[in-house]
Amino acid sequence: MFYTFKEFVPVVHKSSFVHPKAVVTGNVIIGKHCYIGPGAALRGDWGKIIIEDGCNIQENCTVHMFPGVTVLLKENAHIGHGAVIHGATIGKNCLVGMNAVVMDNVMLGDESIVGALTFIKEGEKIPARSLVAGNPGKIIKKVSDEMIAWKTKGTELYQQLPAECMENLKACRPLRKTPKETLKQKKVYPNWKSTK
Repeated sequence: MFYTFKEFVPVVHKSSFVHPKAVVTGNVIIGKHCYIGPGAALRGDWGKIIIEDGCNIQENCTVHMFPGVTVLLKENAHIGHGAVIHGATIGKNCLVGMNAVVMDNVMLGDESIVGALTFIKEGEKIPARSLVAGNPGKIIKKVSDEMIAWKTKGTELYQQLPAECMENLKACRPLRKTPKETLKQKKVYPNWKSTK
């Protein structure tokens, strides 16, 4: 759902998909080929949120800020399920893992990876290509070319998802089957590691 706030109306590029169960409020700008999952809350009430092209914000993420702050997710940022981004800047082609928390005035350098459940405290400046994990988050090592290739491939799947959702996602009622009948369904999905 979309809400205006103090005359700010969210702006979403026509190629992006925002799930109907996500909530986008106020001063939020979403670029091209972005995916915003169900349960995500993007609150541009006290400040501004800019989501650049190719980003994804997955289920149950929160993006917010203190008054007067701009949250920026740079191109191809990938925000995993349940993560919180509060008043931070996420660099290009970064991955923020599931249920991680990135606090105010954090500058996450390009092509960095933040591990699941990591907490990055306020004001941290993380250099490009850093692997960060723990509570509090610490730089573990440099991100390798192989790790970035893996991350980029996963983000590309999410960049295809908006068009697939617009074409294929429909509200429905569930089929009423017995467990035995359900096991007969043989729909097979391709392994994401083998896709090109």
